[in-house]
Amino acid sequence: MEEPLIQTEEEILDEIKTQEPAKAILFNDEVHTFDEVIEQIMKATGCDLPTAEALTWEVHTKGKAVVYTGELVKCLQVTSVLEEIELMTQVEV
Repeated sequence: MEEPLIQTEEEILDEIKTQEPAKAILFNDEVHTFDEVIEQIMKATGCDLPTAEALTWEVHTKGKAVVYTGELVKCLQVTSVLEEIELMTQVEV
């Protein structure tokens, strides 16, 4: 009889760190102003104003944009901040 696979927290964290980078995706809506979205992207990602403006324009023109790429935990933090003002997001792994 096989023993059930039990992973320690450290093993799980190591596994997450070695996975492909996750992506935080922001979707366009017709509710928020450009300024609101720009401000929230800067707050969520720590990027500068020109980067936030470019990302906001991409969201507006293409319907969505990857606003952050990195560890899953950080992507979840980014989307959480974006969702503070009810922006629509998704994390892709």
